[in-house]
Amino acid sequence: MFKHGIDQEALIAKFAQAGARQGDTLREAVHRATLQALQGRALTLTHIKQVLGTVTQATSAGAAANTLGKVDVEALLAKAFDGMDAALVQAVQANRKALQQLVDQGVSLRETQAKKALADIEKMEDALFATVRKSAATGAGAVLQEPWSRVLGAAQGHATGTGAAATAALEQLLSSTQEGLRTSRALGLQASKALLDSYSALASGVLIGLCDALQPPKARKG
Repeated sequence: MFKHGIDQEALIAKFAQAGARQGDTLREAVHRATLQALQGRALTLTHIKQVLGTVTQATSAGAAANTLGKVDVEALLAKAFDGMDAALVQAVQANRKALQQLVDQGVSLRETQAKKALADIEKMEDALFATVRKSAATGAGAVLQEPWSRVLGAAQGHATGTGAAATAALEQLLSSTQEGLRTSRALGLQASKALLDSYSALASGVLIGLCDALQPPKARKG
């Protein structure tokens, strides 16, 4: 069953059958599933939360149904979180690159839509924690609230990849904007609006390009 671009049954099966030594395999499966789902839709914060919520529910259901009695469920959930975090790092990078392209063309980050895009980048890490916490409290994940709570607590005690990427992205974009002001690169209101209207689609396209670039030559699309 697919929901928000996620093959839930495949993820449930992986976590239900996973052993203690399959952590890296699980992380990669979650990373790949999350990225593929994000590539199939506009890269907005709303869509990102939907994907994260669906991934959390599927991995929770699988971990709760794990058939290996001695498996460390908390460790499985930690790998699921790491996979989602890794996918969001690339989503942040895609948003930064998309905004950078607009800035390079003279779009001001003071425009309302640009301000929202910047705010969404800043909110990525909070969205990750809030969505996982909320989704873990429903459905099959409800029985795993305690291990999920420990996973999230441990993650909040350290810098996530998403948080670090967001901080770097904002710094780079603000620096680019200051440079643009110095060189007097600025578009008119209508031109800026036209470019910003296509921002979400542009970010989605950048994410697809980033993912393709990371794959071995034989695995790349088309």
